[in-house]
Amino acid sequence: MADVAFVAAHPSAVAAAMAGAQRWRGWFPDLRMTVTEDRGDLGIRWKVDGPVTGTSEFWIEPHLDGSLLHYFLHAEPKAPMTPEQIVADVRERRVRGHDVMFDVKFTAENGRVLGGPAAGEVERV
Repeated sequence: MADVAFVAAHPSAVAAAMAGAQRWRGWFPDLRMTVTEDRGDLGIRWKVDGPVTGTSEFWIEPHLDGSLLHYFLHAEPKAPMTPEQIVADVRERRVRGHDVMFDVKFTAENGRVLGGPAAGEVERV
């Protein structure tokens, strides 16, 4: 599954909003996520294990005066599922991914005046 959202913030502000294992583990508590590539202001990639196994990524793309935040989850269920269970699981994970993207968006844009310029660059330590 995949999704994309515009974030009115510099890519470094988006990356900072995603920083910390507690943060992204809290977004997906049923998954064990192991960082395979921390790409800094370009995003982060994980190996995913749990009820589904595969990979996940948040990719940050500079766009206009902000960023496009792309979300990908490429995973297969570990246990056999009926078609109805698959549809329900995909829907739940798609909605959860969308909610997470908006959590990142609102965190990165924190303090930005609606209609004003994008949130500025954030220094990462």
